[in-house]
Amino acid sequence: MDQLIVTTSSHRYPVVVAAGALASLPERLAELGLGGALWLACDAAVAPRYGEPLVARLRGAGFAAQLHGVPSGEASKGPEELWRLYSWMIGGGVERRDAVLALGGGVVGDLAGFAAATVLRGVAVVQLPTTLLAIVDSAVGGKTGINHPLGKNLVGAFHQPLLVLADTDTLASLPPRELRAGWAEVIKHGVIADAGLFAELEELAAAEGWGERPLAGWPTAGAPLAERLTALVRRAVAVKVGVVSRDEREQGERITLNYGHTIGHAVEALTGYGALLHGEAVAIGMHAAAGIAAGMGLCDAGLVERQRRLLAAYGLGVAMPPGLDPAAVLAATLRDKKVRAGRVRWVLPTGLGAVVVRDDVPEALVRAALG
Repeated sequence: MDQLIVTTSSHRYPVVVAAGALASLPERLAELGLGGALWLACDAAVAPRYGEPLVARLRGAGFAAQLHGVPSGEASKGPEELWRLYSWMIGGGVERRDAVLALGGGVVGDLAGFAAATVLRGVAVVQLPTTLLAIVDSAVGGKTGINHPLGKNLVGAFHQPLLVLADTDTLASLPPRELRAGWAEVIKHGVIADAGLFAELEELAAAEGWGERPLAGWPTAGAPLAERLTALVRRAVAVKVGVVSRDEREQGERITLNYGHTIGHAVEALTGYGALLHGEAVAIGMHAAAGIAAGMGLCDAGLVERQRRLLAAYGLGVAMPPGLDPAAVLAATLRDKKVRAGRVRWVLPTGLGAVVVRDDVPEALVRAALG
């Protein structure tokens, strides 16, 4: 079945992960009862291929739809582009019965989601992720926001979508580096909650010889490998759907989804949001976190190496960027959203499929992991 359901105390919505899913958008929006205007915020890089045809399809189905291009890259996830979205919608006469559609990767999803959460004090949003990272992580769960120079995602709001529609056929046009970055989040979900998923990823990499030659691109639609990859991606999405359903606003279990992100976000901030893709930074953070866990006796060195090999098989390195000051990384972790009473809360693996949260990690151990 291609549909998963997020169910929280306040929201219930479908998450569809399937090849060709975008074609069903007009029918799905009609089923949701949306009758207002549709404001499609779209990554400018995918607008000609997916955004413009989608607007035409929506208009053909009777919807009033218009498109706004958002420049690609993490630099767009800031106040300037947010203000442009506000001006586009407010200048165009946005009403509270309208809906924002976010088509693209995590940057567009977070930016447009935050605009939807705040314009007119809130309008509906539908997430249409076109990158692997966005499908597996950022499009699901209602976290929206923008970056601040002092840290990633420090300004934002929870705003659950009415629908997440992920068309895996769009991944065939994804640049190889973007695709590789997305696998970091898939692997992360295996480490934190699904050892079977981790093992399947290992088996696939071994069968395809990815240990020597990582996957260069998403296979063509309908190919057996595309079907197997879609099933793996859906399994990874199911991890997040389950966590969000049990903990909508990160009061407990949802913090485990931040595995690898404490150092990953610090590295992103210190390298200027763009030198590394989010998934690349998360892979570095996952390796460091596993090293910290091993140093504390929470897991064995075998897990650290097994995770490193799998990340490498999917084209992800784990070395810190050259020239990055460990002291600066340590200082940046203290601006992490998970800090409580001045103590960093680390998500650390105890075995495949299991993690704990600790706030008593010795600084020396963190420095060693960064080295």
